Amino acid sequence: MDIIGKRTLRSLLADKVKQHEEKVFIHFEDANEQRYTKTYKEFHKEVNKLSNAFLKLGLKKGDHVVLHLPNNMEFFTTWFALANIGAIMVPTNILSTADEMKYIINHSEAIVFMTEAEYLEKFDGIRREIPTIQHTIITRCNQAIEGVFDFNDLIENSSDGTEAFPEILSEDVVAMLYTSGTTSKPKGVQVTNANYIYTGELMSKSINLTENDRPFIVLPLFHGNAQYYSTMSALVVGASIAFTEKFSASRYFKQAKALGGTVGSLFAAPIRMILAKEYDENDRDNSIRLILFAQSVAEHQLTEFEGKFNLKLLQMYGMTETIGIPLINPINDIRKNMSIGKPSIGYEVKLLDENGYEVADGEVGQIAVKGVRGRTLMKGYFKNDEATRQTFKGDWLLTGDNAYVGEDGYFYFVDRMKDMIKRSGENVAANEVESVLVEHGAVYEAAVIGIPDEMRDEAIKAYVIVNKGSAVSEAELIKHCQERLAKFKVPEFIEFVEDFPRTPVGKIQKHILRKLLSI
Repeated sequence: MDIIGKRTLRSLLADKVKQHEEKVFIHFEDANEQRYTKTYKEFHKEVNKLSNAFLKLGLKKGDHVVLHLPNNMEFFTTWFALANIGAIMVPTNILSTADEMKYIINHSEAIVFMTEAEYLEKFDGIRREIPTIQHTIITRCNQAIEGVFDFNDLIENSSDGTEAFPEILSEDVVAMLYTSGTTSKPKGVQVTNANYIYTGELMSKSINLTENDRPFIVLPLFHGNAQYYSTMSALVVGASIAFTEKFSASRYFKQAKALGGTVGSLFAAPIRMILAKEYDENDRDNSIRLILFAQSVAEHQLTEFEGKFNLKLLQMYGMTETIGIPLINPINDIRKNMSIGKPSIGYEVKLLDENGYEVADGEVGQIAVKGVRGRTLMKGYFKNDEATRQTFKGDWLLTGDNAYVGEDGYFYFVDRMKDMIKRSGENVAANEVESVLVEHGAVYEAAVIGIPDEMRDEAIKAYVIVNKGSAVSEAELIKHCQERLAKFKVPEFIEFVEDFPRTPVGKIQKHILRKLLSI
């Protein structure tokens, strides 16, 4: 037996309720700065009631339910209620268009759709094109809407008994997270009970989380980061969670302190956004001891952030498909946050060349992660056997990301394989050029892509956001790069922009930048 055993989300929550019945489990601040709490006992009772309401609606084990919700309390209740009965949560981005939602609903064959009143209009034009949907449920709505179930009414009219719940296994799929499509349609990553419990165990042990901690969530709940690293790590140790409906750079530490958050999780963009705000010395006196982060942040920004806010930053590496974080900087050893750390508990990591052979230390190769499908790695892609076969080579999951191992034994991220630029036969990592650009004091953020070039295969173009109050010319930045990079890595073109197209967690959408060039 492994660390997961036969546990499920249903059994895990029930166990924690026995241990911490009257402890506040959830602390929430909504968009109007109103705060709410819910104890383990209250949450569990509401979850069981909603589970019975779903059964009354005809939901069965294996059915898919689409959640099109902002960060709210109802998201958590629905997630665990569906897991109770073996139904599958399909969380989606509230910024998704009607066409994008039509694809996800039809591909997942969802039979129930949950959202809020302000998003209903988005679906009016596609009602006839999503024939599998049998019921629509609305959360946080104060008026009756014809043909739509009210979330609170469903709970009030249900019992909290568990007699009708079906048998649930650790290997059962309980969620499906769609990856953002760049060159193809989004793929549905199948996540099991075991997956969730494993990443909770892994994360809690990797950052020394205890029942006295309170992970602070500001990233979207539909994203794996908030579910895997924050919620599940809290639940497995019997901690509480704090979360907000929206991220606010200026109020991040004030919200954390008010809600009692102790461990944060951010991406590079939110870190830069916080640094760009006028510094409030009171924010140094905050409750956060540690912030996990991913994606490239300049070394001087890391130093500034830790110094201003009196906390530790810890870079890690993971993706929706790996479930847990296969690489992380050690909490009890030397942190090298320009690296993505070392292999974590339960995973093996190696770097492969284009022929599938392991590269030597110091050489760049694709990150491959060894684990167990359905337990420490995703079960597979829904209705996409070909993509699953391409991603898994035996027990190894191919990430599509390049890295190298330094002499110190730490892994250093290079770039997404698809973001490598081919210039005159030389491979150029866009991330390396971006890192040099943000070293310039006037540069806030940079995005580098390859553009077609008849002579050199690809030319290098950089998009740059300048810090407020700063000024710099294209020639100055090119000179800055020439002094720090080999000639073939220096960008030929620099375009100054106000912002980049981004995902909800702040990742730059380079595929959209590339499309803009062809318009």
